[in-house]
Amino acid sequence: MFRKVKTAAVAALVCVMAGPVLAGCDEASESATPAATGTGNADQSPISGTAKITVEGRSVNVSCSGTQVDGQPVVVLLAGLGDGLDKLAEFQKTLSEKHRVCSYDRLGEGASDQAPGPQTLESSGKVLNGVLDRVAGGRPAVLAGHSMGGLIAARYTPAHQDRVAGLVLMDATPSTIVADTSAGIPESATGPAAEARAGAVAGYTGQNPEQLSIQDGEVGYAGDIPVVVIRHGQPYLAQQIPQYGEALEKAWTAGQEKWLDLSSRSEAVVATNSDHYIYVNQPAIAVEAIQHVTAEAKN
Repeated sequence: MFRKVKTAAVAALVCVMAGPVLAGCDEASESATPAATGTGNADQSPISGTAKITVEGRSVNVSCSGTQVDGQPVVVLLAGLGDGLDKLAEFQKTLSEKHRVCSYDRLGEGASDQAPGPQTLESSGKVLNGVLDRVAGGRPAVLAGHSMGGLIAARYTPAHQDRVAGLVLMDATPSTIVADTSAGIPESATGPAAEARAGAVAGYTGQNPEQLSIQDGEVGYAGDIPVVVIRHGQPYLAQQIPQYGEALEKAWTAGQEKWLDLSSRSEAVVATNSDHYIYVNQPAIAVEAIQHVTAEAKN
């Protein structure tokens, strides 16, 4: 199973690079997910609150709130690695005042089943397919992903343009994260930097709750859908890992800029007062981005 690392430098790197659970840096993500209020897929009425649905033979915990507005796509939130829908609950509540919003626990997270074995971005995409089938009513949805959830959404969309009306990426893990980490912290590193490198690499190769292995890939093209890419503005990696943090921050920023290639209608936003958890530290910026993309999306 995955190894928890403890130093501040390791926590900072792995939180932003591989997901908070590997560093134990976000205790809220370990809290219990609210109990589901329904099970199975037999009842196709809109989900209200939490419910279990079956996807690829596994039970997936889904939460939906807010009222569907005619002509407006459903917003589907994707949490970072190590986070479940409980972490997104307050943000979802705010969004649902004006939108129909759903979130879900990926396999291995929260109240969803464990994955049957090692997962890839492709297999995570199949679970997302099943969730969209249930909550979006056959219409394209707006995907809003944080960290690893953003990477999954961004890699999913180019091959599923009929299912995605728009994207909001909240400090999404870059498409070249494995190479960026290997280059940013060399094998010769020692001390906390070496621990950070080892912890991140372990996370990328499946030593995480989702058993998700990550491979670098090209940024695909998703047509002219509206896309907003939000990156953190507080360079905390540079503060926590002085020897290598600045280079890692530059690589992260470059990775955010690459996500702009997803669409001819991409926009970049910097959350100047936020670290990695933009929807927690500066939720208004994330809400505004989602509202903008939803309004611009073709449904």
